[in-house]
Amino acid sequence: MEGMPEGVLGLRFSGEISRGDYEEVLMPAIDEAAGNDQPFRCLCELDADFEGYEAGAVWEDIKTGAKYVVGHHANWHRMALVTDVEWIRRATALFGWMSPGELKLFGLTELEAAKEWVAG
Repeated sequence: MEGMPEGVLGLRFSGEISRGDYEEVLMPAIDEAAGNDQPFRCLCELDADFEGYEAGAVWEDIKTGAKYVVGHHANWHRMALVTDVEWIRRATALFGWMSPGELKLFGLTELEAAKEWVAG
């Protein structure tokens, strides 16, 4: 994702996320960002076209969570979730407390504020 503050991993999700998306795009980006001992900061934008995950991607998401959220829990500093997708907003309100570090929800029109917050 372009225009991200230094030290922030920016990810944009659109359509349906596949297992290939995890293996070819998401995992290499997270490996690189989490591979150092710096606080991990991530901004995830889920646009209006976000449909969710295909079955294989759900399994990859579970493995990713186990590896990076649990295994590198202390490195997670901030995550900004930017979306207007209602079911994601509701799920974040219910389960966001489980996120390592700080998690803050922003609407799509608040992208710049999300970038400032996650970098802070």
